[in-house]
Amino acid sequence: MSIGTLFKLIVALVAFIVFSGSIYVVSETEQVILTQFGKPLDKSVTTAGLHFKTPFVQDINRIEKRVLEWDGPTAEMPTKDKLYITVDAFGRWRIKDPLTYLLRLRDERTAQSRLDDILGSEMRNTVARHELVELIRTTKSRVAVLDATTVNASGRAAAGLPPIQLGRMALELEIAEKSRAKLADFGIELLDVRFKRINYKADVTSKIYERMISERRQIAERFRSEGAGEAAKILGSKERDLKEIESVAYRTVQGIQGKADAEATRIYAQAYNGNPEAREFYGFTRALETYRTAFSKDTTVVLTTDSGFLRFFKGDPGMAPVPAPAPVPAP
Repeated sequence: MSIGTLFKLIVALVAFIVFSGSIYVVSETEQVILTQFGKPLDKSVTTAGLHFKTPFVQDINRIEKRVLEWDGPTAEMPTKDKLYITVDAFGRWRIKDPLTYLLRLRDERTAQSRLDDILGSEMRNTVARHELVELIRTTKSRVAVLDATTVNASGRAAAGLPPIQLGRMALELEIAEKSRAKLADFGIELLDVRFKRINYKADVTSKIYERMISERRQIAERFRSEGAGEAAKILGSKERDLKEIESVAYRTVQGIQGKADAEATRIYAQAYNGNPEAREFYGFTRALETYRTAFSKDTTVVLTTDSGFLRFFKGDPGMAPVPAPAPVPAP
């Protein structure tokens, strides 16, 4: 190989190295900040495509352009009503000013650490200024599914849920607004912050459950007591109604029986009072019924010989007959 050919190869290789070091590609999901001797240039490259830079002098720093997530660590904090809770939150952010972001944070790990500090601090301050119900409830117009018979832990009737002034969404907006101004100094735009989960502290959860069980038991006992009272009232009404029905029925039966007896007496009187023979026959049948009722197998009766009770035994028709019943007018 001649010297001229070798020189050409060396020139071509150098030209390729220089050319490859002077071009770079920017994708749709990123933006680039050029640094010259470690010092960032004032202009960022945000347009996707092929771009050029000074080789060996300028370096590229790729910065994410998409929306990024922040998943904050679970933290314990007290509320205004002195209840210790664990709060787990998340947020969404993006790099709005890549130059400021590069100068102050350099990379995403440092940015996540800064987000933990700022958002965690604002969240702790906001939670400490409000009661727990403000963190749980979202709307002011929610109607409680309770009635006047429901009692709370103190034994008093609970008319409904306590009112709220702001609600969870308003507190999330408050945290985002206060954090957004601080994060803007780092070139970060905070898009949203939300509570993921709010729980009681682990060592007081059992006590909370015990208090809830006690309240439910008080409500159950009150319901049982009211149910027993209603049952006694129903049973008393049943007994009273039953006696009233029996009394009315007995009175009706006695009235019907009285009318039937009167009608039977009238029919007997008409039947046996028509002539002397009928009256005599009536006296005879009545005497037989009297004998059947008065005498039994072991009956002993002591009577005088002139007793009218024995006239049919003596065969003395001269004895006075048993009087027939008086006629009863038809009702």
